Amino acid sequence: MTTFGAIGIASTGMTVNRKWIDAVSDNLANINTVRGTDEEAYRAKYVVATEIASADGGGVQVAGIAEGPAEGRMVYEPTHPLADEDGYVRYPEVDMASQMTQLIMAQRGYQANAAVVDRARASYESALQIGRGA
Repeated sequence: MTTFGAIGIASTGMTVNRKWIDAVSDNLANINTVRGTDEEAYRAKYVVATEIASADGGGVQVAGIAEGPAEGRMVYEPTHPLADEDGYVRYPEVDMASQMTQLIMAQRGYQANAAVVDRARASYESALQIGRGA
């Protein structure tokens, strides 16, 4: 694998991790989105990644975005303006602890891939310096 191949593979990882961070951010932003019982709850987003198989190394790519259940969870809040006649509203099925864990994993993955790009760039610059005889 060449230096440019390493940069290419790491950049695909950065793209997938960025999409993952975006999905988690959307989920966290909508964790308290209330809907009436006659509507679907906010559906959590989950990134589906697949391998890119190629002769020069490959990488990863976003294959799609999966969504969580639309049922959500029913909460008894009779004073809420969207409550039905029984006093229930619908909240999304999003777990804060799970989302924060995913956010940390996605951030660390992004940082690791950015470090690979930085190190590959530094080694390429060093090779250019050696080639110049400096």
